[in-house]
Amino acid sequence: FFFFFFFKQKTAYEIMPSLVGSEMCIRDRYQRRVHGILEMQKGVSIVSVLNKVRDALTKRGTSTVRGLSLCFRCLDSYDGNRKVDKEEFRVGMSELGLTLSKAEADVLMDHLDTDKDGTINFDEFLVGVRGKPNDRRQEIIDKAFLKFDKDCNGYIDAADLKGVYNTKLHPKVKSGEKTEDQVFMEFLQNFGDKNKDGKIQRYEWNDYYAAVSSSVDNDDHFIQLMKAAWKLD
Repeated sequence: FFFFFFFKQKTAYEIMPSLVGSEMCIRDRYQRRVHGILEMQKGVSIVSVLNKVRDALTKRGTSTVRGLSLCFRCLDSYDGNRKVDKEEFRVGMSELGLTLSKAEADVLMDHLDTDKDGTINFDEFLVGVRGKPNDRRQEIIDKAFLKFDKDCNGYIDAADLKGVYNTKLHPKVKSGEKTEDQVFMEFLQNFGDKNKDGKIQRYEWNDYYAAVSSSVDNDDHFIQLMKAAWKLD
């Protein structure tokens, strides 16, 4: 179950003001500024475009995770690489019955493409359409982070998680193919260590669980999963 659960706000900033918290604020302000400049240039609002998309998807009955997954497959029907480029996005939206102007499509694409690789993956699509975790979900996300950030330095490092993730029994460690440290570093990177510094920053944690949260329809189910995975009260 532990491995099944591991697949990019107010309480986050209130619980532990720190340097990392400041960096998160700076990063968020920068991203909002960039999006805002593009919106001004295109003359459209991302809020209005997102609402337009959400309303259309809801009318189609595709607001659940399963429905959004089917919707994304339709967008990615050309090459099946699990990513949607600008042309696939524009054509796919039209085929789903949602007419967007070129300016609206450009602004929406830029907003959803959070890693700026020129494409949209399913996690980006889910988070963008469904939005960030609500207050109940964010509270349990913060609680899990603070449980392992024992020294309150604003990030989780190897020392914080070593006791939770036991690499000794990993098949590749037992076979001698990899060392415990190598397996552990892979774990961190798969979990959300985007800059591969061996640490999970607060924003990496929040981004990761925003994607996980978007893949779970029910609030209570998400909270139960978090409590079971991280042994929270």
